[in-house]
Amino acid sequence: MLWTALIFGLAGSFHCIGMCGPIAFMLPVARDNKPRKVLQVSLYHMGRLVAYGFIGLVFGMVGHTLNLFGIQQQISIITGILMIAIILFPALKFFNLKISGPVTAGIGKIKSSMGGLLKKKSPHMFFSIGLLNGFLPCGLVYLAVFGTIAAGDLLNGGLYMFVFGLGTIPLMTSVVYSKGFISPSIKNKMKKVVPGFVIIIGVLFILRGMGLGIPFISPSALVSEITSSTSCH
Repeated sequence: MLWTALIFGLAGSFHCIGMCGPIAFMLPVARDNKPRKVLQVSLYHMGRLVAYGFIGLVFGMVGHTLNLFGIQQQISIITGILMIAIILFPALKFFNLKISGPVTAGIGKIKSSMGGLLKKKSPHMFFSIGLLNGFLPCGLVYLAVFGTIAAGDLLNGGLYMFVFGLGTIPLMTSVVYSKGFISPSIKNKMKKVVPGFVIIIGVLFILRGMGLGIPFISPSALVSEITSSTSCH
């Protein structure tokens, strides 16, 4: 199901660009030095990928724990249902989820740190901003985490989020290289694409959990699928 993570990242970046786009656009890249600019943008993306990979490892561990109870297929079905429910019932306000207390304070510190880093131009600054960017709350990242839990183990969980991050790179890179930020009308059109992709991926997770014996989509035994995918690494 790693290919769903890539699709998720590609489609999800249309939504995340609303929050992460301004950060990417504000990066103090060397606009008159193309090789240096490529390095700086690459370091920024590397930081985000490390953050996503870490998140995947953490929630992959959760998925592994649940898998020990033999409920991997049920988790996949629940994941798919939650994805679809969040799209069909906007009242859940998943994408506008508000958190408070220590978490809010932590997010405030991350944003403050990013503001300070943006004033510097050292190479490690771009990696650091990408790393912090990856830990900012984002509705699409939350949905990807569901997929990470359904992945069933630590390694596949980390890989799922890493591939998700790879999918976000094209659009986020285009923001850095664009002369002006994407207009609100274009962003709104982009966001309309996201719900359809989320529903499709949700259906795929449900099919995967049903074990209908369809190769690559709904294997009859998730345990064997996980074992074979893990042994390849």
